[in-house]
Amino acid sequence: MGFDMTALARAVETHGPVVRIVIAETKGSAPRDAGTSMLVRADGQGGTIGGGTLEFQAVAAAQRLLGQPGEWRRAFTKVPLGPALGQCCGGAVSLLAEVYGPVEIAYLTRLASGAAHLSRPVLSGPAPTGAAAAPHAMLAAGRLVEPFAEAAAPLWIYGAGHVGRALAWQMQRLGFAITWVDTDAGRFPDPLPDGITPLIAARPNEVVRYAPPEAMHLIVTYSHALDLELCHAILGHSFRFAGLIGSATKWARFRARLAQLGHAPAQIARISCPIGLPDLGKEPESIAVGVAAQLLKERVRHEPARESAKEMAQ
Repeated sequence: MGFDMTALARAVETHGPVVRIVIAETKGSAPRDAGTSMLVRADGQGGTIGGGTLEFQAVAAAQRLLGQPGEWRRAFTKVPLGPALGQCCGGAVSLLAEVYGPVEIAYLTRLASGAAHLSRPVLSGPAPTGAAAAPHAMLAAGRLVEPFAEAAAPLWIYGAGHVGRALAWQMQRLGFAITWVDTDAGRFPDPLPDGITPLIAARPNEVVRYAPPEAMHLIVTYSHALDLELCHAILGHSFRFAGLIGSATKWARFRARLAQLGHAPAQIARISCPIGLPDLGKEPESIAVGVAAQLLKERVRHEPARESAKEMAQ
């Protein structure tokens, strides 16, 4: 979580002014944590703050706010979930809705270039600089402080077949920055969703060296020979995670071949094969769900700020 300037600016460029709704604070049981946000436009929405009556009413209010004139339009509301909405959560949430158009985006772009957090009053006026550091959204002394979102975790997917497509769609929705590699441009769907960069390469193993050292890799090509070349290339390059589609028999053969190519057993063991949760099934969508769970655990394991936020909330 965090204030995602890139996604917000892209939404404004595509749809015109939008309303960003963020959960500023929670008390007791609530459907989502503080810092969770969604975007609302005149003809639709993206993301969720938990669904149900709370979200339905918040979206309706945001669309009314969108129709009002002026700059820096915002609305701050405190909602007791049980009495007001008949929800079973029993807690309360505070919501901040803010309209963003080109003027606000230009201002925030200048602000974000020299700050790690966005701080602003919850009722009126643009945000000044100088926010105190916080690992998560925090409401204090009438101000909401949010950290700007960090860059999305880089994920390289090799193969644009049925499994590759299921993985790309699933992981894009979870906020990964995807580089999708294949040998043939015609294998990619058209159009590609935001956040996915296609990379056409006759020899995919030769582009591995361009991946950032903290990237995660998923190998799901049509060729065992190409899969092996990619494993060899990735093991010779810094990486955060690598997963290979296949059976236990395939992986036993690959381990032997990779050892012959000079890779140490401990390094070979860093490749996860088979990927995902095999018990879920072999359908592309089932594989994608299992891989999503696997990579989300990996992403959280490398986000100490998120873990610190959880500890502070307990």
